[in-house]
Amino acid sequence: MAVGVAGTLAFRWSERAQGRGTAAAPAAAPSLPPGVATVLSVLRSSAVVLDEFDTVVKASSAAYKFGLVRGDQLVPEDLLAMAKETRRDGEIRQRDLLLARADGEAHEFEVSARVAPLGSRLVLLLVEDRTEARRVDAVRRDFVANVSHELKTPVGALSLLAEAVMDASDDPEAIIRFAGRMQIESARLTNLVQELIDLSRVQNDHPLHHVGPVPLDDLVAEAADRCRQAAESKQITLAIGGDRELIVPGDHNQLVMALGNLVENAVNYSPARTRVDIEVRAEARMAVITVSDQGLGIPQRDLDRIFERFYRVDPARSRATGGTGLGLSIVKHIAAGHGGEVTVRSLEGVGSTFTLVLPFKSSTSQSMSMTSSTPSMEASR
Repeated sequence: MAVGVAGTLAFRWSERAQGRGTAAAPAAAPSLPPGVATVLSVLRSSAVVLDEFDTVVKASSAAYKFGLVRGDQLVPEDLLAMAKETRRDGEIRQRDLLLARADGEAHEFEVSARVAPLGSRLVLLLVEDRTEARRVDAVRRDFVANVSHELKTPVGALSLLAEAVMDASDDPEAIIRFAGRMQIESARLTNLVQELIDLSRVQNDHPLHHVGPVPLDDLVAEAADRCRQAAESKQITLAIGGDRELIVPGDHNQLVMALGNLVENAVNYSPARTRVDIEVRAEARMAVITVSDQGLGIPQRDLDRIFERFYRVDPARSRATGGTGLGLSIVKHIAAGHGGEVTVRSLEGVGSTFTLVLPFKSSTSQSMSMTSSTPSMEASR
């Protein structure tokens, strides 16, 4: 009996000792499944693996770059909440979130977050920055809405004028007056469609076609000739000056379109009996073309937006002059496609100066023979 009692006591003491030893031993840290670390290292999207205590086990470089992870902690509360929900029920979740930037900037960025269980103890978060994609989608929607609106105006006017002509079949003077208005609206519609075609050609990232040497003397003369009749009708003087015999590489027709748009705007928005100056000069490795007018000027609040598609400082005046709001956007894309830029400075009541800067050499032209002849002139509108 004594031996049995002693054995029982020894067994129970051993069990308690084992229990204490097990409680004192630290829990083994969860390890990533084979190959997961390699996959995370090559992902473009931000990837974070959390353990059951919401501690970061592994994170991609993109996650640190966007400030999602600081130390061994996941920063955004919305992502932590998604991870807890997935750990609780094991369900895969996907949400679009708006997260604050970690660099302290005021604006936020939009992300698409996906959370899934990884084994029995880990949770995987994949976060993709969708800010730029959403911005492009918004621009595309605005563009379609603007095009629809701009096309609707002249088409509706033509429809109404056609009805008016039919009703005035016995009034020759009214027919002539309505027919004149139909010609104006038809020209506006044609101009809008052509500028949409021009914009679609120059706004892509494709290399330039028909690249050759473009003499700036000929370029300025042709751009001025396109607007000379409108200038003479308003008694506006077109003054050309600056350096002569400068040559830049580029697409002749596109550059004529860009400079022609600047000169045309200067003439359209200048009062009668004023002056528009077109000056060319060489600065270092750049050719600088300035178009200055003595018009009403552009408000400071609008200077940053005038190169946007369909943006107008004065919509009523733009429609009166036949403007579509696409001309300056076309200039911006042509300048960028030639490795240059277009800028503006303006004072209300004094006038505006647009500056088109083009390099004498570009990466596109270096692969082309500069001895080729200048492409033949084609109507750009």
